[in-house]
Amino acid sequence: MTTSPIPFALSVGAVTFLLGVIWGGPFIEILRRLKLGKNIQVELSEAHQKKRGTPTMGGIMIIVPTLLIGFAINIASVVQTGEGASIFLPLLVMTGYGLFGMLDDWAGIKQSRGVVGQGLSARVKLYGQLGLAVVAALVISFFDGGFSYANQVIIPLLGISFPISPLLFVPLTVFIITASANAVNFTDGLDGLAGIISASAFAAYGVIAFLQGQIFLTQLCFILVGACFAFLWYNSHPAQLFMGDTGSMALGSVLGVIAIMTGQWLLLPIIAIVPVAEAASSLLQIYYFKWTKGQRLFRMAPLHNHFELGGWSEIQIVQRFWLVGLLSAMIGVALALL
Repeated sequence: MTTSPIPFALSVGAVTFLLGVIWGGPFIEILRRLKLGKNIQVELSEAHQKKRGTPTMGGIMIIVPTLLIGFAINIASVVQTGEGASIFLPLLVMTGYGLFGMLDDWAGIKQSRGVVGQGLSARVKLYGQLGLAVVAALVISFFDGGFSYANQVIIPLLGISFPISPLLFVPLTVFIITASANAVNFTDGLDGLAGIISASAFAAYGVIAFLQGQIFLTQLCFILVGACFAFLWYNSHPAQLFMGDTGSMALGSVLGVIAIMTGQWLLLPIIAIVPVAEAASSLLQIYYFKWTKGQRLFRMAPLHNHFELGGWSEIQIVQRFWLVGLLSAMIGVALALL
């Protein structure tokens, strides 16, 4: 396994994809029978309104195979060689954020059924996210085993790195994980968009981890790529299944953890440029609206809604955003090599 890390990582990713595609159909049927359909905002276009009732919580389709395969590979490695335990942290963070997202999805389903007062408030959800991120930051900061590239910052282009004090590292890590989770959440609004953008980012960090010799992190990245591809099999336009906050929060949080574990978190805004732009557009819209007392900077936020109202089709937006995301991921890898 250690002599051919990339072939093994790619193979595991392919197996994850095949397993996801196989059990995806029955999983969607279960969601339909349970009537776990998506509630669509009334402000969105008629094309979006037609998606009302499409099964959500599809992030389970990403989380479950990633957990099963990730834990199986790394438990075997820990037992045999004592290596690979560090991968349990991003897996647990992904699960925790996925559970918070699932509660939010469930609240939306309840609301669509006419039940009020269900689910978590935005404040409680944020506190939960921050709490999980704090735990992850403390684990990385105070347990050096397996986190050889964490607790430092690598400066792109200059090729230098230097350690970060825990007093700075912990809040920085909390911000990166939480911001990344919410940025991917903003991106999840069109068929296939969040999945393909996330897969591109994980592939980029998989290459970066391989160049650093972090074999187990490389494997996790490509397991996530395979899981995202399996989800996209059913989420491509017209979607049979939505990711929901269950998937977007999970993918964003684990992406943030992986960026921290590689020490290349300065490249995250480049590699994940689309989620960053989506989140930034929403924040700018809110503050501009307040500052101008009612005027809008964009037709509608997040950014993909702005282009949709401008006449771009859903497929055009997804394909063009993915091209931008893929190119930015390539640039991120190139900067990591310099």
